[in-house]
Amino acid sequence: MNIERLRKIIEYSDANTDDIDAKVKNFYSFSGMSSDKEVLNIMQIIRPSFKKKGYLIIEIPFADEELGAFCYKGDALGYIVLNTSLPKVNINFAICHELYHVFYHKSSFRTKVEFANDHYYEHEEEFAANLFAGILLMPEAGFRFMYTKFKEESAGNEKDTIIRLMNYYQAPYMAVLIRCYELGLPDADSISEELLNVDRDCVRERFIDLWLDDTILDATKKDDYIHLEAVVARFGNECIHDSYINERTLKKVLQNMKIRYSKIKGE
Repeated sequence: MNIERLRKIIEYSDANTDDIDAKVKNFYSFSGMSSDKEVLNIMQIIRPSFKKKGYLIIEIPFADEELGAFCYKGDALGYIVLNTSLPKVNINFAICHELYHVFYHKSSFRTKVEFANDHYYEHEEEFAANLFAGILLMPEAGFRFMYTKFKEESAGNEKDTIIRLMNYYQAPYMAVLIRCYELGLPDADSISEELLNVDRDCVRERFIDLWLDDTILDATKKDDYIHLEAVVARFGNECIHDSYINERTLKKVLQNMKIRYSKIKGE
């Protein structure tokens, strides 16, 4: 990401924070949480909220490591499928990003399938979804306090401060950097190419040097398919028992699921 693009994101955030912050508070209310509390396990909070909206979250390792998630809206249920080939920090951001689209997207899905990744596209709905994810993962009051604390521990080193915030909030480097500038914590006129262009190897090296949990930078490879297949089979057998479908239909559904699963994994 270049400096001008970051400035554009910050400008959007400055103009729209109040609106998106109200949506975050609305989600907190929907999920039965207090808006002044930091979410320690985002998946545990978000999964039941998606379920209330008629969406299931499924975690599967994709062959495509550029794609963070895709959202499928069927005639009945919807599905958020997360790519566990990506680091945990990216998955956390991706699910919060998708939450905005499901709950607050102004228009309905253009197609039944929508894709998301970790890039910051220059499109209003994408800016909004990323701002929402940042506020939800990194609430302002707590983030300001932790920024000050970690900057002191880092002897004023901005990069190490961001690394420590990454570890604390389990969020991607760029999302943390943007959140810092959205809240005016570093001087916006002091944005440096050095902070913007940090590669994964550098981040991991600093995690290790600072005795942080570098496993959050690894792919979880969690795979919900076996559980999903068991749920579908159980429900299908109940439908067979009640004469809604026959065994041949259930067998075909399970076969189609396996085919699609294999395509996602690149097998």
